[in-house]
Amino acid sequence: MRSLKNLLIIGFLGLVLGACTDHFADLNTNTKSPSKVAGETLFTNAEVTLVDQISSTSVNLNIWKLWAQYWTETTYTDEANFDIFTRKIPDNTFSTYYAGVLKDLAEAKRVISETEDIDAQAKENKLAIADLLEVYSYQRLVDIFGNIPYSEALTEGVLSPKYDDAATIYADLFTRVNADISVLADGGASYGDADLIYGGNTALWLKFAYGLKLKLAIHLADVAGSGAQAAAEAAASGVFSSSNDDALLVYTASSPNTNPIYEDLVLSGRADFVAANTIVNTMNTLNDPRRDEFFGANLGAGVFTGGVYGASSPYANYSHVGDIFHIAELPGFLMTYTEIQFYLAEAAARGWSVGGTAAAFYAEGVTSSILEWGGDAADVTGYLAQPSVAWATAAGTDLQKVAAQAWLGAYSRGFLGYTTWRRLDYPSLAMPPNAEVGSIPVRFTYPVNEQTLNKANFTAAATAIGGDDLLTKIFWDKN
Repeated sequence: MRSLKNLLIIGFLGLVLGACTDHFADLNTNTKSPSKVAGETLFTNAEVTLVDQISSTSVNLNIWKLWAQYWTETTYTDEANFDIFTRKIPDNTFSTYYAGVLKDLAEAKRVISETEDIDAQAKENKLAIADLLEVYSYQRLVDIFGNIPYSEALTEGVLSPKYDDAATIYADLFTRVNADISVLADGGASYGDADLIYGGNTALWLKFAYGLKLKLAIHLADVAGSGAQAAAEAAASGVFSSSNDDALLVYTASSPNTNPIYEDLVLSGRADFVAANTIVNTMNTLNDPRRDEFFGANLGAGVFTGGVYGASSPYANYSHVGDIFHIAELPGFLMTYTEIQFYLAEAAARGWSVGGTAAAFYAEGVTSSILEWGGDAADVTGYLAQPSVAWATAAGTDLQKVAAQAWLGAYSRGFLGYTTWRRLDYPSLAMPPNAEVGSIPVRFTYPVNEQTLNKANFTAAATAIGGDDLLTKIFWDKN
């Protein structure tokens, strides 16, 4: 397995930064002159923008590590108290995905489709891979907002796209993934070095496609009639077989191509975050061997104390974010073997036939996470032997056991941890002292710009989901 430390020696050059815009009108302005830009370059740009957005911990762009209660804020505690309005975080998120990722992917597909001197199979593979990243991005948008612009979102001349039903979007995403799997199963070439995630390896993109199908299915596990079980069972045999298959982008040591976290924690010169007591207390109770990597040793070797979630937490008084997050080349992840193992554990716990038992997948997920974070076999054995961790004796239902370890394993990926909590209602998260709402939010509200520039469609969408509120559940959140 690859550990995060080992990955830091790998580098990709030539990262191209993305751009964003405030509203859909700008999506129809051809500012990038795609007729003069290769589809491969647009694809690279989309990859970087997507991974940057997921990796960032800027309070203007990505607050999921706060909402997952992995980190808390030292001085300005608005975001940990669920204030997403002052900084217009929904607007920034919305525009980054639509204008910075999806627009480039759509243009890449258009340019590649119209380019004649490309091998037919390579062209099909390039289009399928770009489509997979579109599916990945649209799923995240649905999981963040609910109903979103989809069928008309990138349509030329449509300045005020309608919002599509979230469940209907999910159904179409399944159709698209299945079509992409059919294409990639034939192998062949694709993007080559223009692909900063897999170097154009179609076999790995095929595994990613199966993993994405499994992820879609798991999200629909509580939605009656969704076909989730059948989809998960069909996907299970094709997913990642080790962490060597992880979908990741390795950043470089030189600005501006460093991991955005390095920019936020080091280059900014700021000290805005410390570890949150929610995760620190949990890991202390479990004597978790990953603490040395997750958190800094600023309070002394083996001493870990988290700031009270949502309260002002002086930087000097609490455990800092781990040293590994202060390294420029830290990879950014789209999907990991660890994540997949916990999906399979959850599927098996639900009684689905996915090629193994819940206990075995659970243990493999824990093992993979510990090794990924630099632990060794002894760490794994000792941790899994603890009654509080062992499958047979850990507290909670089978799904709660999976949720507890999946949440820990997602530490570097706040949205994954937050969504695990939303789906499985576990582990217990804390209410901050000055919360904007009476319970923990389960979605972002729609962008302010949409309320003014696309008002009719925004109003219809808000009504359809039951109100544009932080506490309105995403359609798959049934419990």
